Amino acid sequence: MTLTCAVIGLGSMGIGAALSLARAGFPVRGVDLNPSPVAELTAAGGQAAASPAEAARGADAIFVYVVNASQTRTVLFGADGTISTAVPGTVFVLCPTMQPDDAVAIASDLMSAGMLVIDAPVSGGATKAQAGQISIMASGPPQAFDRIQPALDAIAARVFRLGDDAGAGSRMKLINQLLAGVHIAAMAEAMVLAAKSGLDLATVQDVITECAGNSWMFENRGPQVVSGDYTPFSAVDIFVKDLGIVTDAARALGSPVPLAESSLQLYQAASDAGLGREADAAIAKILATRAGATLPTREG
Repeated sequence: MTLTCAVIGLGSMGIGAALSLARAGFPVRGVDLNPSPVAELTAAGGQAAASPAEAARGADAIFVYVVNASQTRTVLFGADGTISTAVPGTVFVLCPTMQPDDAVAIASDLMSAGMLVIDAPVSGGATKAQAGQISIMASGPPQAFDRIQPALDAIAARVFRLGDDAGAGSRMKLINQLLAGVHIAAMAEAMVLAAKSGLDLATVQDVITECAGNSWMFENRGPQVVSGDYTPFSAVDIFVKDLGIVTDAARALGSPVPLAESSLQLYQAASDAGLGREADAAIAKILATRAGATLPTREG
């Protein structure tokens, strides 16, 4: 049986998933407020939908790639939401980063409507999404995985199955986002210190990526500071949201997260300075201003 798929939200990760599904031969419909990725999907053989409800009609698997829990509820249960056309037994794959309690509650509402649900936050960035090589931190009933495994294989290099119940995937994503946000902040701090010290940042990038101080985020985001090009892979405001979720969850559990809290303050300062839509690496600009350091610009 060929699985028919819908992708709700064609941002940097959602469009990668949709294109990967189309490339693998799955009929796929996508919907987004931005017409550009919709056009990209149709050029690749997918179909455009005017609403989540239209995208979901006849779909076996519905991948939700919006920003947060509120948007997820809107595209699922709001006007022209997917739940109005999805048939019982449809598998919903919830990919946004959200509080685990929200993931559990949304999954519960979907299951009450007869749906199968996988709590499935993703990681890997836009480049891996385009290549169908993301990682999925997933939890849900075995029958949901069994039903759509070929579609999951098309979009992901690894699907980590973390249990049968919603919430486990979202809890794991919080750990990932804590580390990712802190590592980007550490990269920015190091690059600004290097600039203030008179080091050539391209050389710093070359050296550190071969040394013990390297991280995936340093290797991936450092070149943005070197080039001065802050076109976003992921924007500053994403980490304002995600580290806010991390720190709220940690506070509720009584678990100290001082590095996450400090990093969140830096992302918030960048957002307040009007950098919210720039690449998350743009937090380096805030530190550079505080240090009186000069960073490269796109013009050189």
